[in-house]
Parts: sequence; structure tokens; C-alpha cells
Amino acid sequence: MLASRARRNVPNARLFSRKFKVFVTPVLDNYKSLFGGANNLGSYLAHSVVAAGLSAAVATALGTLVGYGLATTKLAGKKALAFWFISTRMAPIAAVVLPLFLMFRLAGLIDSITGLVLAYLSFNLPFAIWIMNAFFEALPPSLGESAEVAGCTRWQAFWHVALPLTKAGVVTTAVLCLVFSWNDYAFAMVISGPDSQTLPIAASQLVTQAGVDWGQLTAIGTIVVVPMIAAGIAVRRWLVSGLTLGAVTGE
Repeated sequence: MLASRARRNVPNARLFSRKFKVFVTPVLDNYKSLFGGANNLGSYLAHSVVAAGLSAAVATALGTLVGYGLATTKLAGKKALAFWFISTRMAPIAAVVLPLFLMFRLAGLIDSITGLVLAYLSFNLPFAIWIMNAFFEALPPSLGESAEVAGCTRWQAFWHVALPLTKAGVVTTAVLCLVFSWNDYAFAMVISGPDSQTLPIAASQLVTQAGVDWGQLTAIGTIVVVPMIAAGIAVRRWLVSGLTLGAVTGE
């Protein structure tokens, strides 16, 4: 475990010193320590990237398809169905962790990346369906009808007409699903094991009864936060327009 390291690169006494300093000398020793030795952080980082990335990609793809189907089909009660999807997202994680653990144990998915991806999908997919359904409903129905009159199949109308007009929704959905999966602790704590533990689990291992390795803990915190901030900045143009959809459409 990461907490088993005896080496402390930044002493706690220095971190809690009352002496005020305007200029400090930054050090990278804690990062070097995290990625060095037998218990390096590389495996935790890889697990987080794979599990969060796969979950966000699958949830966005399926949510886009289902959202388009709900928005364009003539189905009685489709508004209630869309609300039912998002209502499953309202359940607290604590209420679903135990049932998922029991099912995954029977299926042999405990301590596997596949199990983590499926667990994240249970929360990401309803959200993706709901938000993409709202985006597709905001499009004029005449767009799809005109495409079909021009000879497009329903899939071609979706791929060439509707999807390009909802790029903001796709990006918003992908980023929010990625953030949830990346930051998750509850599912990873219960479902993951030595072969699938993620960055939040690595951070928790630095807090023990013997003390807290504050230097390495803050280093992990930086590693966890910076990628999500960078992702948000990179797609901020689409993210802002996606998050303000409800204010424009009145939903």
C-alpha cells in the first residue's frame, strides 16, 4: 500500500509551520515518490483513466442513441419515460452499492475494470439519456422530416443532421460523466481490489492511524483535480452552452 512508505519528503512540521513566507521553493519530491518504487501510483492512474474513460464513452454513445429515439418517436408517455430514466439517478449511491456488489460477486466482476465500468454506467447512463433527450427535443422536427424527404434513412438523418447540431450536448454529457467516474470513491471502495483500484482509493490509503502523509496526499489531490480542470477548460465553449440549455428551452 502507498501508506506503507516510511519516507516523508515534506515533513508535517514544515506544512504546519506558523512562519509566514512570501516566496517558497517548490519541490517535486512527493510526485517522484508516488511514481517510484514497488507501490507506484501508475497502476492507480491507469485504472482511473480506463474505467472513467470507457464509462463516459459508452454512456455518451448509448445516451445519445436512446435520447434521439425518445425525442423523435411518437410514443405515448415518453415524457414520463424520460423522467423515469433520470429518477433512477436520484437514488443515493449507498442504496445501490450493496445490490451491485452482490450481483457483481455472482458474475465474477469484483476487482475488475469491467465491474467498475458497469457500476459507473448505472449512474451515468440515465443522466446521459435525459440530457441528450432534452437536446434532441430542442431541435425543430422539420429538420429530420426534411432529411427523410430528401432520401435519408432515419440513421442518416440522425448522423448527418441531428448529431452535428447537438455537439454541445454530446460534449457536456461526456465531460460530466467523466467527472463523476473520475471522482468516484464509493463504487471503487466496494467493487475494486488490488487489480482495479483508482486514484481516490490511493489517496485514502495515505490516511492511517499512524498519521497522514500530507505531502503525498496533496500531490495525489493535484493529480486528481488538474485533468478535470483541463478537460473543462478545453471544452468550455460547448460546456457552457450545454449547461444553459434548460434556461433557453424552458425545461
